[in-house]
Amino acid sequence: MSRVLNASGCLDAIVAPDVARTLDVFVSKTVTPAPREGNAPVRIAEVGPGMLNSIGLANPGIETFVRETLPALEGVGVPLWVSVGGFDAADYALCCEALEPFASVETIELNVSCPNVTAPVDAASAIVAAARRATAKPLYAKLSPTLPDLPSVALAAADAGADGLTLTNALRGMAIDRATLRPTIATVTAGLTGPALRPVALAAVYSCARVTELPIVGVGGIESGEGALAFLAAGASDVAVGTALFSDPDAATRVRAELEALCRGRGFATPAEAIGLAHEPDAACLRRPRASSGAPQSLPELATTQRAS
Repeated sequence: MSRVLNASGCLDAIVAPDVARTLDVFVSKTVTPAPREGNAPVRIAEVGPGMLNSIGLANPGIETFVRETLPALEGVGVPLWVSVGGFDAADYALCCEALEPFASVETIELNVSCPNVTAPVDAASAIVAAARRATAKPLYAKLSPTLPDLPSVALAAADAGADGLTLTNALRGMAIDRATLRPTIATVTAGLTGPALRPVALAAVYSCARVTELPIVGVGGIESGEGALAFLAAGASDVAVGTALFSDPDAATRVRAELEALCRGRGFATPAEAIGLAHEPDAACLRRPRASSGAPQSLPELATTQRAS
């Protein structure tokens, strides 16, 4: 069954536990080895096609997180993924090692793509490899849509030990205040999320699903069941709701219900049957990505299944 998650940083489960419980998986805000105050305000602004944010990975640091934040998140009662970040591979490994003893942490998401902080000096593959040595937990690499050759990076992350991918993170953008004609955001540029990101994120999912069987969490501008279905067809196994949660706390419930209704209308027993269908006319060498559970299935096999249903 395809799951509905939140995009990291778009929901505080401790402040809004009832909203978090509408999710199949809750993804924490990104935590780093040392505490971070984040960027100066103004840090968030609405723009026509979505939202700009420049939070700057504000977080209490990994020691405080495991001592205080993690027990509170465990009390929410939702399967938990923890997003970790840093400035080099050692930072990611340190966070993963600190999280390793906690059974409540189902998966670790490696945020190697935040547009609002200095990029890690190590390649994604080096970060994944370091994290893999530090933990036996499943690792999802969250990659940037701005990488020149995203599929190659996805393959490198898989080779380094990633168990899945999160695609994708925000694009860099900016806004000008109409009154002052100065940048709206204090850091000038910020991460653009929301509907404007969706075509870019879909392309990222599609291109990576062509080259790897790793399960993919599709994220970027999903605000309806129709948007979620498009990500599944592109090759995502699960979907994450982000910006939509700011204006609609019930977005996850609504997206799930709309997705299931759309799939029933198309004759699918579950949304998972839509995974990879956008690839169906392509070459027989293409592979269908793994769903959240179950064995991989080739795209030709999927096409045969759909024609027979």
